[in-house]
Amino acid sequence: MHGLINRAIQTFVCQTYGTDRWRQVTEAAGLGFAEFEAMLMYEEDQTRRVLEALCADLGHSRAGVLEDLGTYLVSNPHVEALRRLLRFGGVTYVEFLHSLDDLPDRARLAVDDLILPKLELREQSPGQFSLSCGPGLPGFGWVMMGVLRTMADDYGALVLLEYQGMCQEFEVITITLIETSFAEGRSFELGARAG
Repeated sequence: MHGLINRAIQTFVCQTYGTDRWRQVTEAAGLGFAEFEAMLMYEEDQTRRVLEALCADLGHSRAGVLEDLGTYLVSNPHVEALRRLLRFGGVTYVEFLHSLDDLPDRARLAVDDLILPKLELREQSPGQFSLSCGPGLPGFGWVMMGVLRTMADDYGALVLLEYQGMCQEFEVITITLIETSFAEGRSFELGARAG
């Protein structure tokens, strides 16, 4: 598992629940260390144990924790770069959805050894989509639920998301676009400000 993913989990826990809780989680997971290095590779079992320990410590389901992680990744100012990467996908929420097929490749442009699961969007009918999240990161569909929900708010769109579960080896999410301009979205500028 790429250290960047583990580091994202660590940052999410530390900033949301505190560093003491993170230390408790790493001890319960039996890691033998408390800091993930973003550019190293780790055994998948270490990530699984951390998530299990976190869910047990919080008393939350794995799905709920992963969806919260997805929300954090695109809404917290400390990880603004990911939101910017996603917003480059389009001016509207629908354009953003259509850009998701390219997200694993765009992530690899930023970090060449970061392999995200394949994403495939299908438009079932106007305003009705399904997103298939390929194998590779167990629970990635739940992370994408948080990302999709937060990005809808970011664009000012009103959507209904449903996690459909596994279909063969893919996690499937249905997306119903109720209104594209439900609320004013967050501002976004193409160029980053220096400063």
